[in-house]
Amino acid sequence: MRMKPSKKTIETETYDFPTMRQRNRIYVDKTGDFHRLITGEVSLLFVARPRRFGKSLMISTLDCIFRGRKELFEDLAIAQTDYDWPVHPVLRFDFSVVSTGSLDAFRQSFRSTVAMSLERAGVSMNPEETPGDNFGRAIRELAEKSGRGVVVLVDEYDAPIGHALDDLELAEAIRKEMADFYIHLKANVAKIRFLMMTGVSKFSQVSVFSALNNITDLTLDARAATLFGYTEAELETYFHDAMAAHAEVMGLDYEAYRAQLRFWYNGYHFASERLAPEYAVYNPFAISRTLLNRSQYFKATWSSTGRPSMLMNFLSREQLVKQDYENLTGVQEDLMAATNLQNLSGTALLFQSGYLTIKGYVPGLGYTLGIPDEEVRQDLLALVAQGIARRPASDQWFSETLKSLCMRDFETFFDHLQVLYADLPYGPHEKARVNEASYLRLLYTLLRSR
Repeated sequence: MRMKPSKKTIETETYDFPTMRQRNRIYVDKTGDFHRLITGEVSLLFVARPRRFGKSLMISTLDCIFRGRKELFEDLAIAQTDYDWPVHPVLRFDFSVVSTGSLDAFRQSFRSTVAMSLERAGVSMNPEETPGDNFGRAIRELAEKSGRGVVVLVDEYDAPIGHALDDLELAEAIRKEMADFYIHLKANVAKIRFLMMTGVSKFSQVSVFSALNNITDLTLDARAATLFGYTEAELETYFHDAMAAHAEVMGLDYEAYRAQLRFWYNGYHFASERLAPEYAVYNPFAISRTLLNRSQYFKATWSSTGRPSMLMNFLSREQLVKQDYENLTGVQEDLMAATNLQNLSGTALLFQSGYLTIKGYVPGLGYTLGIPDEEVRQDLLALVAQGIARRPASDQWFSETLKSLCMRDFETFFDHLQVLYADLPYGPHEKARVNEASYLRLLYTLLRSR
């Protein structure tokens, strides 16, 4: 029997469930929710969440459940249920690693990724067949051989399309290639015991959504409100000691520390029926990184791991100036839950990327969206300010502008501000003018971004 260390530690390096359990890392137990999903009335599921929110860990956990690895779940919620741990063949794909430098690079990388997934399930890749044909054949062969339904787990199904969004022609070509792959789900749906697909965006034209019209989208569903991220209760249950130690490093009493932690990293809501404080969730990566580093001050964590600046390419400068990201009202669900490559919505991309979250909902009038927390606020407003500036070296311009203000070098600050305002549309003959409130919002954005 493996001896366990006396105290669990925080994990930030891997999202592999068996590895976390073997290393005795803190695992925030979501297996009760997973049990309800896999034994529920629907078995074809999709959910979109921002990056680093626990999607890969969920896929890894489901993989272990369906492979019958009961020993890994000894002290978790699913072990307290009547689940009988049947072993199913599993086809698991991770498309976040697929190369998208060119269409040829995508095709080669995609085929290789599919081949490795099939081989892990014990099915050989036929080089004469397309990846989709191989996928469909694998489902049939595994179902026939095992006598059980096949479990299909797809992590980051949309990653290749998303990675190519700066070249819409390439993104469209990749979308078509992947549509040919996913179409095989419909032809073999009777042999599928359970399907879980995750991603950041829902590209409505990818055939999985048109072909499988009975797939259940959990993205805005109350059942998935706290499926990802950490609630206040979970934070207290699993991280109390780590938070207390960090509070001591920062010289704060525990309650003051918790209030600041909440201000910086808490505020995501993913369902209109679950907007009470107990359903607000923390970004899990932000919590793990913050508590592990124990810095003397709160700072960017999730946002520092990568900025999707390409999102700014889909908002015009006028939209950037006019948009009030703290309070977007009357947003309809189709602008949040679906993305069409021919008509990209900046609001949808910002919501799905984690820069906006649900703040309110009125039936018939739509959603109110806003920035979830201080970490995201600083990062988003910095991106907006840089996007508006559009200087040849906007990062340098932005840094120098803020530095001049911090150093009370007001002459330089106002020079930079004047250059920024002078480049905005104005006057009665301009096609796209901005009103006074927009200029004030721009100044607010610049000052609030740090």
